[in-house]
Amino acid sequence: MKKNLITSILMTLTTTLLLGIAYPLLVTGLAQLLFKDKANGQLISRDGKVVGSRIIGQAFIGPAYFHSRPSAAGNGYDAANSNGSQFGPTNQHLIDRVKADVATQQAGHPGDPVPIDLVTASASGLDPDISPAAADFQVERVARERKLSEADVSRMVREHTSSPQWGLLGEPRVNVLELNLALDARTSLH
Repeated sequence: MKKNLITSILMTLTTTLLLGIAYPLLVTGLAQLLFKDKANGQLISRDGKVVGSRIIGQAFIGPAYFHSRPSAAGNGYDAANSNGSQFGPTNQHLIDRVKADVATQQAGHPGDPVPIDLVTASASGLDPDISPAAADFQVERVARERKLSEADVSRMVREHTSSPQWGLLGEPRVNVLELNLALDARTSLH
């Protein structure tokens, strides 16, 4: 009995040291060495200040900015509450919210179909990207507010459109934060 107890304690200590300390330190060290940007959250800095992350969305509400997908995470883009709305497609609250969002979006584009990602949240509620169609839908407003030509803003959208990974995984996408930062670098809103 005593021998079994000592063996159990030693195995617990050994596996704790190996799997609870050594392995996580090794993986963290390799990640920092090989993939530093990704291991640290793909943070974006401007003028020495962190302004966001390439992989976590944030709200942009001004008319001179491209708007992100709606977020159902906490009070919006709350990484501590990453989650979709959990409302099914027949839930009246979701239907009413989407209808209201479509009406708001169509105010500037009467009769034009609204890209679905401008009125529905992603599964995580933190999606940093929109579809090229959702970006194109906003070009006119952003160009007008920034006093740029629609062709210039459309070109910037194309420059910030990422292809599917390895050419086949996922869909083309536009990172909203990166596009808005590029617009800010080009034009001043003051």
